[in-house]
Amino acid sequence: MARLLQAPPKFHPSEWDIANKMQCASTESQKSRSERVIAESQRLLDEIEKTTQKTRSDVNKKIEQRQEEIKFWKQELNNKLEQIVHETEVLLTFKTRLEKSLESCKEPLVIAQKCLLNRQRRAGIDLVHDEVEQELVKEAEVLQGVIALLERTLEQTNEQIRLNRSAKYNLEMDLKDKFTALMIDDYCASLTNNTPDIRYADNAVKIEGNFVGPEDWVDFSNINVEKADKQRNNSLALRALIDSILSQTANDIRKQYEMVNVAFRNRVKEVKDAKHKLETLLAMVMDETASQEKNIAALKKAIADKEGPVKVAQTRLEARNHRPNVELCYDTVQYRLTSEVQEITKNIQRLKDTLAQAETELKGLSRRQLSLEEEIQVKENTLYIDEVLCMQMRESVYINSF
Repeated sequence: MARLLQAPPKFHPSEWDIANKMQCASTESQKSRSERVIAESQRLLDEIEKTTQKTRSDVNKKIEQRQEEIKFWKQELNNKLEQIVHETEVLLTFKTRLEKSLESCKEPLVIAQKCLLNRQRRAGIDLVHDEVEQELVKEAEVLQGVIALLERTLEQTNEQIRLNRSAKYNLEMDLKDKFTALMIDDYCASLTNNTPDIRYADNAVKIEGNFVGPEDWVDFSNINVEKADKQRNNSLALRALIDSILSQTANDIRKQYEMVNVAFRNRVKEVKDAKHKLETLLAMVMDETASQEKNIAALKKAIADKEGPVKVAQTRLEARNHRPNVELCYDTVQYRLTSEVQEITKNIQRLKDTLAQAETELKGLSRRQLSLEEEIQVKENTLYIDEVLCMQMRESVYINSF
């Protein structure tokens, strides 16, 4: 109990003085450290504020630069898009020209083939492989060659249109992405510390695998522009080729068409001249036939007319053969009568021989007349085929330059 009530130990005045000094020194030290922290904090605040402002300014500048880059490429892409769209539209008109030209070749080819088929109906010697047939065969070959060339060019044009549209699609997709990116960067440029919808996004700083580098970004649009330029240049070259092909093929078809027409006109003239000569010969043969028929009639009449004299002479001889005895004398009368009978008989035989020859010639003239008439019919058939069927049918052909 006595221990519990024992008083606490007493400190020496010097200890008290030291303790007070230590409290003062410790407080001064703590105050000094605190002041240094406050000063450092203020310096840090100023530094971070300046850094933040500088970084914000740099980011804003970068965003502005990025906006300008996007706008530049957006304008480039838009220009190329307008060019490729215009070029495709023009190429479509060239495709239409090709289709019309191709369609216009079908009728001339059908007519050329019909002409060749019709001319197979020529008869006899007129079924000849003449200049007209040669030119018609050549015309059919020219038209078939032109059709094949136009079909190949049309396929090439369709492929180029597809490539143009592919380049157009790539430009449109790139433009769409550029438009979206520009809207996002415009939104980012508009953000401030006081913007209501700003928020924390912890995962925003993570770089995902879909990010591309600036060079890849430029290369992507540059490739789209280069592809568009390439297809546009190819399209321009193809249009020049189409122009050349359409012009050349039209000239070739027109030239061969005229060659066939000239050959037809020349052949028709030749056939008409031949027909005229045959008709002249026929008229001559018919005149000769009439003359020969008159000659035969005259020969027959002459033979008939000699029957009386020969009968008289033979009757006289028969009668004088009945003279009696010595009166049966071979006198001058008998001699002349005998000579007369022989002479008349000989002349009748000559007339008959001549008649037989004349009848033979008449048959020959008849055969010649029949042959000429048949040949004239052949020529008329040829003229009908060439002049009426073929040439009139060819008048409907019109060679357009598309």
